[in-house]
Amino acid sequence: MSGTHIAFYRFVRVDDVAAVCARLTELTDGLLGTVLVATEGVNGMLAAPSERIEEFVSAAACDPLLSTAFDGMVYKRTAYERIPFSRTLIKAKREIVPLGVDGLDMPARVDDVAATDVPPHEWRELIRRDDVIVLDNRNSFEFGVGRFKGAVDPGVVNFRDFRDYVEQHAPQWRAEGKQVAMYCTGGIRCEKSSPWMQDLGLQVHQLQGGILNYFKEIPDADADFEGECFVFDNRVTLDTGLRDVGRERSEIDG
Repeated sequence: MSGTHIAFYRFVRVDDVAAVCARLTELTDGLLGTVLVATEGVNGMLAAPSERIEEFVSAAACDPLLSTAFDGMVYKRTAYERIPFSRTLIKAKREIVPLGVDGLDMPARVDDVAATDVPPHEWRELIRRDDVIVLDNRNSFEFGVGRFKGAVDPGVVNFRDFRDYVEQHAPQWRAEGKQVAMYCTGGIRCEKSSPWMQDLGLQVHQLQGGILNYFKEIPDADADFEGECFVFDNRVTLDTGLRDVGRERSEIDG
């Protein structure tokens, strides 16, 4: 069964998390995937036949309760042949992606995040500079499946561990005058990290839209990226052409 997979997130103030969850539960009837909602925003992945996905996108954008978050939302669309998800889950959370830094008000830091964005067509030149540390903002398992050439693996298991790694290395990076260029799968982990890293006195850059956006925008992405990109659904990995490689999770777990 073929269809469209969408990945999306937005840091925006959500006043009534329970009400937003309830409305999303109604609008995602017939779709599969997960949407997380917190006071700091929304983060989701959904899959369905293409026409049903576009119905959701249109409805969410003009819904009185959801439009603040969903009108103008950036969606990353990929086609699928294998159904990516087996259920639908709409869930309220403390954070839509858990960095675990107290007092980090992401909706108030949107402009700071935007200032760190590097468009895909500028990324290649940036990561080849000698004064830049290329930092993978994912876990070691994901890094092992595929990575940008020359990138550093922070050696983390969970995203919360990334904070400890950065705090340990920030003094050295500052002393050496190093800038940090980081990337993740779709951008959300980098966006969550970047204002906090700026507060540490680091000059930070992040790949706009993450690895998947780079694959979409750069035809020869395989010149910079080795391996495949792990994705959090039943497709397991995508190649640099955003194609399902056909792997099973057991092939890469060992």
